[in-house]
Amino acid sequence: MQLQELKNQLTGITIVEQLTKLSILFPGKIIFTTSLGVEDQVITHNIFTSNLDIKVVTLDTGRLFRETYDVLSNTIIKYRKKINVCFPEYEAVEKMVTEKGPYSFYNSVENRKECCRIRKVVPLNRTMAGMECWISGIRSGQSNDRKQMNWLEFDEDKKLFKYYPLFDWSLEDVEKFIKENNVPYNTLHDKGYVSIGCEPCTKAVKKGEDFRSGRWWWENDGPKECGCHVK
Repeated sequence: MQLQELKNQLTGITIVEQLTKLSILFPGKIIFTTSLGVEDQVITHNIFTSNLDIKVVTLDTGRLFRETYDVLSNTIIKYRKKINVCFPEYEAVEKMVTEKGPYSFYNSVENRKECCRIRKVVPLNRTMAGMECWISGIRSGQSNDRKQMNWLEFDEDKKLFKYYPLFDWSLEDVEKFIKENNVPYNTLHDKGYVSIGCEPCTKAVKKGEDFRSGRWWWENDGPKECGCHVK
């Protein structure tokens, strides 16, 4: 199937209808990766309440906030559905931490990208094996780099379609949905954490600051990305 053909099939229908159609078009080969942030919780709610055959996966880097684990637990309890948890390869983590210490990512961009690659990118690629469609909670308003993306793309590296259901949603739209549908969410969002990743690499931001400025805040230049979506 060509990108434009798929886009034509998904245009003009609701998110649930889009998710349903994709689950039918790519049976057993469609995956949703969640970081358990508010955007991803909206998508999880739609998948679980509609009983869609879409594999839901989250990456546990080993450095997450306790509040993030609370969201994972509360989501499983509420929806009584399975969320597949993917861990990094322990040998690579052991080698990196033994040779460079637990906070090597603060020392250089190269070290930070190495940590992201070991803890996130490699496990992600492993869980993506055999998939043909990847769903993600990216919004265009999250960063300038993400504004250049499209709500439906084809990833030439991974050879699969990438679909962003909330691409045109505002943060206010997301928060309204969470509240109206009583969706479990990370309480750190109430404390100024808008984009939540690993605990040592995330801080709260002030109102009006860039959405991604709380991620890897010690880096002044370049995109604030781990390499999973934007290279």
